[in-house]
Amino acid sequence: METIPQEDPLLQSRTDLDELRFAAAAVQSALGEIVIGQQGLAELMMAAILADGHILIEGVPGVAKTLTAKAMARLLGLPFSRIQFTPDLMPSDVVGTTVFNTRTAEFEFRSGPVFAQVVLIDEINRAPAKTQSALFEVMEERQVTVDGQTYPMAAPFIVMATQNPIEQEGTYRLPEAQLDRFLFKIQVGYPSREDEVRMLETFRHVQSRKQVDTLEPLLDAERLLRYQTLTRSVHVSEAMMHYLVQVVSATRSSRDIYLGASPRATLNLMHASQALAAIRGRDFVTPEEVKALAAPVLQHRILLTPEREMEGIAPDTVLQQLINAIEVPR
Repeated sequence: METIPQEDPLLQSRTDLDELRFAAAAVQSALGEIVIGQQGLAELMMAAILADGHILIEGVPGVAKTLTAKAMARLLGLPFSRIQFTPDLMPSDVVGTTVFNTRTAEFEFRSGPVFAQVVLIDEINRAPAKTQSALFEVMEERQVTVDGQTYPMAAPFIVMATQNPIEQEGTYRLPEAQLDRFLFKIQVGYPSREDEVRMLETFRHVQSRKQVDTLEPLLDAERLLRYQTLTRSVHVSEAMMHYLVQVVSATRSSRDIYLGASPRATLNLMHASQALAAIRGRDFVTPEEVKALAAPVLQHRILLTPEREMEGIAPDTVLQQLINAIEVPR
């Protein structure tokens, strides 16, 4: 009797990521035409968005932090708002407030600028702690509570914030609890000489602001939600889970680190690795994704010891040393 060959169950469960991969590549390519020389930034931002996480972009003035966030929001095709943080900004200026309507003789809620699906917070470290605390609930729970009434945010909901690490006057250190709500902290440096020349050639006769205004949306809320769900189906083996835990727990036992990363960081690193693997066309996570994302996910969640800070050692340097000491699963 002839036996019928059975399909490998592993092949049956493979996730088709072609549509997601092509869409992510199209967004990154379009962003690369506006922001030149920051290819790594575009990939990280796309990974964070697919992982349903918030993004903190840090860099000196003039490296296109705000431009990148605005261009990405337009390419996603989602309602967008921008909030310029200042020292006199109040929580009600962000989330909204309840006002008395003289016509109806009733109180009604007037929503603030945070009620969008992509919210750009420019210079987030310029607002005091009271205003920063207004972001805690909306970033973690995707809702706002005002006068005992809860108002949910439309999904997907993404906060992109920028900050300048050099200027200290009129700025406030972000609370650790708030930093922990950002999936990535992305540090933006200067472009290479070749990229900077290409930038001059590109914008010799064209204003970048006009280019952003003419960008056509490449995604919408429905597709983005579907892609976010799809990334969670990317396979994470048991060996990779142990590797993820090893990487994060190493920050809690290192002599160079005063405060290690929390279990939330482990979850975030896994979800971000799934998203990056999907962008690269893989339906399984490898150590390559974990290594690439360890610094963006963990560097803002740890505190170095005073001795290491005085030596001027950067958190990502310590993280790289820790990762190099951990055996990679095969």
